[in-house]
Order: sequence, then structure tokens, then C-alpha cells
Amino acid sequence: MAGGEGSRLRPLTSNQQKAMLPMANRPMMEHIVRLLRQHGFDDLVVTVAFMANHVRTYFGDGSEFGVRMVYATEETPLGTAGSVRNARAELDERFLVIAGDVLTDMDISAVVRFHEERGALATITLKAMENPLEFGIVITREDGSIERFLEKPTWGQVFSDTINTGIYVLEPEIFDHIPEGVVDFSGDVFPALLDKGKPLYGSMAEGYWEDVGTLEAYSGSHQDILDGKVGVEVSGFRLREGVWLGEGAEIDPDAIVDGPAILGDNCRIDAGAHIAEYTVLGANVRVGVDAYLQRAVVHDNSYLGPAVRVRGAVLGRSTDLRRGARCEEGVVLGDECFVGEHAVINPGVKVYPFKTVEPGAIINSSIVWESRGARNLFGRLGVAGLANVDISPELAVRVAMAYATTLKRGATVTCSRDSSRAARALKRAVMVGLNSAGLNADDLEAATIPVTRFQVRTAHSQGGITVRLAANDPQSVVIRFFDHQGIDIDEASQRKIERLFYREDFRRAMAAEIGDIGFPPRALEYYTAALTASVDVETVRSAGFKLVLDYAFGTSSFVMPNVLAKLGADVLAV
Repeated sequence: MAGGEGSRLRPLTSNQQKAMLPMANRPMMEHIVRLLRQHGFDDLVVTVAFMANHVRTYFGDGSEFGVRMVYATEETPLGTAGSVRNARAELDERFLVIAGDVLTDMDISAVVRFHEERGALATITLKAMENPLEFGIVITREDGSIERFLEKPTWGQVFSDTINTGIYVLEPEIFDHIPEGVVDFSGDVFPALLDKGKPLYGSMAEGYWEDVGTLEAYSGSHQDILDGKVGVEVSGFRLREGVWLGEGAEIDPDAIVDGPAILGDNCRIDAGAHIAEYTVLGANVRVGVDAYLQRAVVHDNSYLGPAVRVRGAVLGRSTDLRRGARCEEGVVLGDECFVGEHAVINPGVKVYPFKTVEPGAIINSSIVWESRGARNLFGRLGVAGLANVDISPELAVRVAMAYATTLKRGATVTCSRDSSRAARALKRAVMVGLNSAGLNADDLEAATIPVTRFQVRTAHSQGGITVRLAANDPQSVVIRFFDHQGIDIDEASQRKIERLFYREDFRRAMAAEIGDIGFPPRALEYYTAALTASVDVETVRSAGFKLVLDYAFGTSSFVMPNVLAKLGADVLAV
């Protein structure tokens, strides 16, 4: 079975089929194909759905791998049993079901013998696990017949440590018990067989088995291969104990390669580079001078420049890390990401495919929708970018917390927005950030920038923030910050906010110190009065101005009608 999307393995599976993810420089499914061939299974039916062509293109008819392969395609997800039923035309004798995206060296021949000896309709391969919570638990009688199932229990429900590995030996009669539609073996078919008293057995298998369903399991499985815990074939030749070298690989005499490690075909390791333990490099990977890699998994065609540091990270295909870039523990880069010079990607961050991290940037949160990880947070007018992509609610909260940290606890910040829904949502996120850092927010709701500046100055706020659509792009927003005089903050203040933002060095208020939100009364009236007081009203009235105004649904429509009425202007609003 090779139809899974592998959503928990994103961003590695964002544009790659899960079963085709490299494991020790071979697709996971290739390890399964080799295991099947080793145990005499040479006639394979592959169920495919998500990115099916990736599987077909690589394996073809299977002849290159010593097997015969045909494919059964799911147009819509059918579940584990439904997908096998979809391949029914090819399955007219006893057959084995196994996922193409697990790592195992189990003795499946022994499971088949057990199945034959018991005369079973279905046999489930079982494995004892220290933590069975993520799997279906199975309890069997002394003869191996199954007594009870429980899917993904809590610790209070755990009655056995034997789990369902998803490897089944089945007779063709099983199709009489698989209805059409979306059907699972573990949740639907096997419980029904148990209720009907059909010969359903569980066989405890020896050997290694890992459901490579998470990024942590993906990294851990590579370490298990290098430790020799699982019997899979590693490509290349053994340079020395624990170090495998692919064809055409070059290691500079002044480079250091510790074991265990795997270096793929045509890798090049430059002078002074250090490949530390549990590192796996794919084909055509270049590691520059004085680079350091430890517990890293690097996919094919990647470039790691001079003085790069990668610890405990996974880098997708064709990634490009320039001089001095760093990827810390738990970082995962999708395919074709670019990381500029001296950029730092901090622990646990995920960067989705085709993203750019600018030189010198410090990345603390995952880059999913944003187009790039920027070095400078502030632009010409403020913090700007695509609404809900570059400027997300999460970013708005964090940048507001950074701004709040530069002000005294208990200070008040005046907040406003334009009339767009994007600005309204992001302004709410801004106020959450201010409150969580112990600041109060005076909410003007929809107001112009001049009204906001006026309110900051006259209400003695310690600062102001306004969120608005960009003037030249209705898909983008700008978050602008004002000082206590209502003036845009200076560059020094911007740099201070950026430092706090990238370090995530935010002040967090205790529960009793969380800020409040207020709504200043009559703010528009005070502004209108002050504005008209600054001009000679009678002179303007005598001029008899006639105006045609297009407010363009903007917040000036809340202010200008009253002002122009007091000035005696004849206004036509369109």
C-alpha cells in the first residue's frame, strides 16, 4: 500500500509521496520491495493514490528490482481495506498486505507459515511495543486466535503491549467481508470477522518494525539503521566500521568523517568539514570548508556552504545553505529551500518547500505560507506583507508583544484599523499581544491615521499601533507603530523591536497583570473640534467650496463629513 499523503511528515511530503521519502538513500518503499523479494514475494500489486506517478515512475513494472509490479489507483481515499478491495482483480490467491511506508525487517515468511498452519482467514502480524498508545492493541489466546481489539487507547485502557503492525496475510475469501466504499481493516473488517467467529489470528513476529509516521520517527529510523538495529541494505561500500561511502564520493584528506554515517553517490566533503555521528547525506551533496554536521539527514543535490552548522535537522532535496547558516535541533527544510549567509533557523522550525530565508535572518517560527523569512521585520512604513500569509495573526501577536516589551508595564497603547476585515482581525491579534505583555489597549476601532496620532498625543498614551491595507495592494497589510507623540517610531526603536521579536524575548504578564481594552469616548468629536479650531472657519465658509469626494469606503468617511459641514462646503460623495 503506497497511497498515503503523509501529512504528519510535512514539509518533507508537501511535494513528495510518503512511501518515496528516502531512508538511508533509498525510498522507504524500495526497502519493503527488497524485503518482499527476499521472502519470495515477487508478484506485487501496489495501491496508489496521492502523487501516484512518483511511485510508477520510480518502480515501473518492477523488473529492475526483480519483481513484477502492477498498480491499482484510488481516485478517492478508500481506507486500508477499501484500497485492497480496489485491487481485487489481481488477488485471486493467498496474499500479504504491507504498507510501503514502514521500516521493518520482520520475518514475514514465518507469519505466512503460521497462517497456513492455523488455517486462518486472516492473520495480523503483531509486535510488542513499549508505548502502544498510537497503535491498535490486540490480545490473543494461547493458540494465537484473536480475542479482543482496541484502537489507539489511553494508558487507562491499555490491556496489552502487542500492537497491530498493519502487515496481514489474507485469503481471497476476505473480499466477501469487505463492503464497497471507505473501509478499514483494523476499524471495520477485523472486528466484524471477530463478531462472526471467523478464523482470525495474530502472529507475534521477531525483528524491527517502525511506523515512520512522524518527523521524529523519520530521524530516529535513520539512527536505528546506522546502529544496525534493522537489517536493511545500505547502498555504497563500507569505508570502515559504521561509515558507508557511495560511488564517486570524495572526501578531502583534511575533512573528518565520524561513524556511523552514510555518504551518498558523488558527495563532496571539503577540507576542514566535520561529518559527525549519525549523519546521512544523499547523492550529489556538497559540504563546504569548515562545515559541521551532526545527526543530520540531507537529501539529494543539496549544497551546504562553508562554516554551515547543522545539528539534528532534516534538509529536503536541493536545499541551499550559504556560508555560516545554522539549522538547529528539530529543524526540517522542505525541498528547494534557500537559506542565506549567517541565517539562523532555531529549534523545531519547519520551512516549507521553495521558501527563502534571507541572509542574517533569525527564524523562530515555521515558514508555511510566507514567501520568505526576512532579516528585517520593518519596511519603509512598518511591518508589511500579504494578509494572513506574511502577516499572520500569530506574527501580529508576537510583534505586538515585542513592541510592548519596550514600554513600561501598565502603559496604554492606542490602536486603530481601517474598515477591511483583514485589518480588523489583525488588530485584534495586536491587542491580544499588548494585553499579554501587561499593556492596556485603547481601541478606536475604525479610525484614520491622523485621528490615531491625535488620540495618542492628547490622551497621553505611551504609543500607538494602526493596521491597514497597503495603499497599492489590497492583498497586503501594514502594521504601523507610533511613539508617545503620535509620530512613527524611529529606526532605533524598530531595531530594538526586531531584536526582541527574533529572540522571542517577550515580557509575559502574570494573570492579575494582563492588560485591559478600553474604548475612548468621543474621540472623533474631539479631533473634529481641534481640526476646525486650527482654521479660519468664516473665511472658508465665505469661499463656498464645492467638492466631489470619493471616500473609497475608507475611514475618512467617519471624519470628513462633519468637518466639511462645519466649513460650509457643498459636498457630493460618490
